Amino acid sequence: MVRRMIFRNERILYKRKCDLCKKDTISLYHDKTSFPVYCALCWYSDNWDPLKSGKDYDFNKPFFQQFSELTDIAPRLALVSYQSTNSDYTNFAARNKNCYLIVSSANCENCLYGYRYIYANDSIDCEDLNKSELCYECFHCIQCYKCAFCKDCESCRETLFSFNCRNCFNCFGCVNLRNKEYHWFNEALSKEEYFKKLSAVMGSFSSVNQSRDLFNNHLYNFIFKFGRIIKSYNCSGDNIVNSENCKFSFNIHDGKNLKNMLYTVKALDSQDCSNVDYTELNYESLGGDNDARKFFTIVCWFSYDMRYCDISISSNNLFACIGLRNKSYCILNKQYTKEDYEKLVPRIIEHMNSTPYVDKKGRVYKYGEFFPPELSPFAYNETIAQEYFPLTKEEAIEKGYSWKDPEARNYQIQITNDKLPDHIKDVQDDIVGQVIECAHAAGPDEGRAAGSPSETSGQTAGAVCNEQCTEAFKIIQQELAFLRKMNLPLPRLCPNCRHYQRIKQRNPLKLWHRKCQCTGETSENKVYQNTADHIHHTKDQPCPNEFETTYAPERPEIIYCEQCYLREVV
Repeated sequence: MVRRMIFRNERILYKRKCDLCKKDTISLYHDKTSFPVYCALCWYSDNWDPLKSGKDYDFNKPFFQQFSELTDIAPRLALVSYQSTNSDYTNFAARNKNCYLIVSSANCENCLYGYRYIYANDSIDCEDLNKSELCYECFHCIQCYKCAFCKDCESCRETLFSFNCRNCFNCFGCVNLRNKEYHWFNEALSKEEYFKKLSAVMGSFSSVNQSRDLFNNHLYNFIFKFGRIIKSYNCSGDNIVNSENCKFSFNIHDGKNLKNMLYTVKALDSQDCSNVDYTELNYESLGGDNDARKFFTIVCWFSYDMRYCDISISSNNLFACIGLRNKSYCILNKQYTKEDYEKLVPRIIEHMNSTPYVDKKGRVYKYGEFFPPELSPFAYNETIAQEYFPLTKEEAIEKGYSWKDPEARNYQIQITNDKLPDHIKDVQDDIVGQVIECAHAAGPDEGRAAGSPSETSGQTAGAVCNEQCTEAFKIIQQELAFLRKMNLPLPRLCPNCRHYQRIKQRNPLKLWHRKCQCTGETSENKVYQNTADHIHHTKDQPCPNEFETTYAPERPEIIYCEQCYLREVV
């Protein structure tokens, strides 16, 4: 998984010139790359011939060495975006309108700063937001409206700081509620009492932070289901919905017969893939949509019968190609007849096994292995590998990965972090476009706002906070209007640091074998008092159920099996 992730840069974007039209563009690749980079208009046009970079296969060189030579000359697409309007800063995105700095998102409008928005509108700083509107800092939420700081909530309205609530309206700080309204930290209030308490909290940065701390303490008094596996059969992992026979897989929707998969929708009979949708018979593939029979590929859409290809679209029967569109029977970007292609491919596979590639760390790569990390155009800390498996510079280099040091930034800070107004009502219109210091760059003694969520101390940005801190950020007009409408305070962190704070809510991509912590009348730690009779019935006898869970044994959450959880919550 790490080896695949090293080839996916989602959030580190650069300004550079398109190497074809020479216009300014936004790109995944910095301007020092050896290969040309084209803007979307040029790359999808007929103004260049991808086959011009074609090479004959050389049986005197290892396969991956020849593929590396192709990567030095084949043009790359600046950003992976498709059929979007006024959304120039979106990556791995499709059919969006008026969106800014969102990733892996589709069919959205007026969304900013987030990850995996699907059919979302007017939302900011969320992750895994589906069919929702006016949401802020929400995580794994579906069909929600005007919600903020919620996780795993569904069909909720005007709900804040809540976890695993369903069909709730005007709830604050609540856990595991169903069909409730006007609840404050799981206690029912009158409508008047509720809005009185709410008005004392919203809009103020310090009050919102205080509420976050109270909610985090409140959360551990309740039970957690061992995993979010819904309407699924014979599955292990987490966040699996409407699926069957999916093993050690995470964030799967409508999957069947999968293993070691991450972020897929409608995938079938596949293994060891990430970020692939509407696909089948895939192995060791990274990124894709509407495809089949792909092996060892990177971002190949609407294609089938592909092996060792990168950013090739609407094609079939390609081997070791980069940047091809609407092509068939090509090897190293050279066109062959069907007969010659089918004769040459088995010879190349045999050659890959008899003359394997050996990387700088002495690791051997034959046919059947994904690309060696040293062939990635990105440094380790530019990729999503750093999000899931963070390393220091020294650790990355020791493992043979490249590393990109932060570039010198010459921002002229106009507003230090401690000078930001605490309440949104005190924010003036002229804040739009001003350069604001990120709290991680300020440090605890250099102007960080009181109650900042930052976890660093006495550290400089970028090099130490390890969250790709940009040290400064701006508030745009669309964002300010949203915060005022939702009565939310200004953020204190740059978008990258906000993203890294948000993904700390993700459970690790790892499973532990554990027992249900229900002991009959209470939880194992005596914190939670059961409210219903359970399947094992005996009041003083522990539940015998065991399971695989992403919650490590040392964590503070109280973990119940599905049967005990459903008796308590549903």
